[in-house]
Amino acid sequence: MGQGNNNSNNLVVKQATGALEQLKYEVAQELGISIPQDGYQGNMTSYENGSIGGYITKRLVTIAEQQLAGQFR
Repeated sequence: MGQGNNNSNNLVVKQATGALEQLKYEVAQELGISIPQDGYQGNMTSYENGSIGGYITKRLVTIAEQQLAGQFR
């Protein structure tokens, strides 16, 4: 592949790290999934991790749509 890091987990806005981490824990709690205290998710099921990721994506899309709607009124 080309040069540079192709990891899709790199944040475009680095300052969002804390907010995204908080969102992950909020979503997990809403779904009744407990993330280990040490933050290591390797022992969680694919279903659990996928559910958390899917709901985070839905929430982020909703936030973006609301912001866009506000810009173009």
